[in-house]
Amino acid sequence: MSRRNRRHAPSHDRWLISYADFITLLFGLFVVLFAFAKADQKKQVQVTESIDSAFRSLGIFPDSSRHLTDGLTTSAGTDQAVMPMNIVMGEDVLAPAQVKSDLNRIQRNLEQTLSNQVATHTVSIHMGRDGLVISLREAGFFTSGSATPGTETVPTLRRITASLARTPYDLRVEGHTDNIPMHSAEFDSNWELSTARATHIARLILDTKTMPPDRISAAGYAEFHPVATNDTLEGRATNRRVDLVIRPRTKTDFSTPDNSAWRKITDMH
Repeated sequence: MSRRNRRHAPSHDRWLISYADFITLLFGLFVVLFAFAKADQKKQVQVTESIDSAFRSLGIFPDSSRHLTDGLTTSAGTDQAVMPMNIVMGEDVLAPAQVKSDLNRIQRNLEQTLSNQVATHTVSIHMGRDGLVISLREAGFFTSGSATPGTETVPTLRRITASLARTPYDLRVEGHTDNIPMHSAEFDSNWELSTARATHIARLILDTKTMPPDRISAAGYAEFHPVATNDTLEGRATNRRVDLVIRPRTKTDFSTPDNSAWRKITDMH
């Protein structure tokens, strides 16, 4: 009887089976989590590379040797650092420190070079939304209703372009007027007057041969981009101007295969 009881006594080691199953499932969970982590890292690398390529094609990152050490690796398997997403999409993209430094240096140089014109308020220099803005007031460079620059214009433009000749930035020439309607034998509206003034100034800049032609553009905005009120004589005089805007290069053809990075980003999502 005692031998039969010993033969059918319950085993106290059955918990090992459940424990082994639990350990196996836990191991599988960590394998899956590890696989997801590696897949997400690879995807993040692809996204950052695509965004970085797109911004470089726009000319926003002029320094192609820029590196950050965040411990990630590229999809090629090298140890090259990948730019984090918060840096790619952050303020550094919109206003790189190098661009700010260059434009501040150009501004200081021009304020010294054009100190007489700045003192007489025929030229003003300030940072704008798109870059450094050098405003040539009508009173110092044009007669009323005319698009032909005065004799002082060429020496002033030579001083300005001399400061830009060795920089990588573009120059956009913008013509602006006040809101008084324009109609003469030469111009039917402020659009024609502002555009003619911009193109005349651009032509003089080209004649200095200090900047490549592909870095210069001209546009007329008529009275629709005022910097002062048009309700006073002083405000209207301030609005009658030609702005020289020094800005980073953004010339991009989105129809070319080289600029397909934006499509890569969309495809990944």
